[in-house]
Amino acid sequence: MPARDLDLLIDAARAAGRVATSFTGKTTKKWDKPDGAGPVTEADLAVNEMLYEMLPKARPNYGWLSEETEDNDDRLGNQKIFIIDPIDGTRSFAEGANTWAHSFAIADNGEVTAAVVYLPMRNKMYTAAKGQGAFLNGERLAVSHQPQLSDARVLATKVNSEPRFWPRGVPTFERHHRPSLAYRLALVAEGKFDAMFTFRPSWEWDIAAGALIVSEAGGTITDQTGNSLSFNGPDALLDGVIAGGSTIHAQSLVARQVA
Repeated sequence: MPARDLDLLIDAARAAGRVATSFTGKTTKKWDKPDGAGPVTEADLAVNEMLYEMLPKARPNYGWLSEETEDNDDRLGNQKIFIIDPIDGTRSFAEGANTWAHSFAIADNGEVTAAVVYLPMRNKMYTAAKGQGAFLNGERLAVSHQPQLSDARVLATKVNSEPRFWPRGVPTFERHHRPSLAYRLALVAEGKFDAMFTFRPSWEWDIAAGALIVSEAGGTITDQTGNSLSFNGPDALLDGVIAGGSTIHAQSLVARQVA
């Protein structure tokens, strides 16, 4: 089933790319969500609508969790669930940049079993099915094996380098940034960067697909305290994320412990 589910997500990602790229970036209508939840564009909603028509029809017994669909508790009764971010990196999309992504996953009893992160403007299709490896455009991925956190190239926002997050002292890693959390995780899986951190509560739809891609590329991914990630939770939030090769991941956890 994971392989067939993956095929469905790949088809959905390509369809989403066609919808999203039919909009014109900077001229796309954009507004802010209530309560400081960030921006949304007409493209986000159009992609979400298309996916909501396509995916539940193909898997009517799967639940639904999407950034652009009002959530309810019905999904908690489903063993399997779609976890969807129609456009991850909406600000990037609205600015006319090319680093936004479609991020789609299927979870079974809290564990992601199929995942796609697709960047149509960069022709990058990251895919993974549980136990079958991770791939970029059909080429197998592997995380880096950088042995030292202090020498690592890390994807993280500036706030994650603040001393309050590092009781033992901020490591001297080289910090980089990409606007899409899903793309950051995919780049770690690709071995282009050694790790990815976010120490704030993170929505499941930002993380689910990238989490499987990282783990299937041989990486380790947990919440910021080292606990395993579980999806389809009542509030759809994770306690941050640390992802990377096993050595870098372990060093990151130690560096964040109170001395």
